[in-house]
Amino acid sequence: MNGLIGKKIGMTSIFDQAGRNVACTVIEAGPCVVTQVKTDDTDGYTSIQMGFGEAKQKNTSQAQMGHFQKAGTEPKRRIMEFRDFNAVNKSLGETVKVDEIFAEGDMVHAIGTTKGKGFQGVVRRHGFGGVMNATHGQHNRLRAPGSMGASSFPSRVFKGKRLGGRMGNDRVKIKNLRVLKIFPEQNLILVKGAIPGHNGAFVILEKKK
Repeated sequence: MNGLIGKKIGMTSIFDQAGRNVACTVIEAGPCVVTQVKTDDTDGYTSIQMGFGEAKQKNTSQAQMGHFQKAGTEPKRRIMEFRDFNAVNKSLGETVKVDEIFAEGDMVHAIGTTKGKGFQGVVRRHGFGGVMNATHGQHNRLRAPGSMGASSFPSRVFKGKRLGGRMGNDRVKIKNLRVLKIFPEQNLILVKGAIPGHNGAFVILEKKK
């Protein structure tokens, strides 16, 4: 899979050729440094490992420092392996740029971590309507989940029932997003629509086969 590691900058809108105002997400994609090259002879499969984003040396382990020094680069914050990478022929320590992988009109998949919402109740998390409408003597129960099931049997709540809990902060993959524009000088790529994550969050872009 051909792709790059990037960082979400924010959202904007541009006009397409038909004059329509299209919402898009601005991503700083690369440049990524090749930190490891895997082959069939050494690892049993082919892939390229790339790093993106500068990391402090004090926050990098000695094992990671040796890994980055072998590639001749500074420590990176994010490392991602792209299996069967065949977009460009790169060796250890070389840089991969956005215009070498993507072109305007390509379809990509975006992988990111959604915004964390903390602990939420059933109304916000699952769209419940609450217990009735405060009728029949209901007191302070507008956003409660309501009945949970039988009592004598099975005398418990089944696993997987939609209840309150942690919401957000999930790894999400959005498929089939179109590349609207590329700015190679600024390492920027504009993708139609929204992608998961807050501004400044790391994003993985995969080119659709």
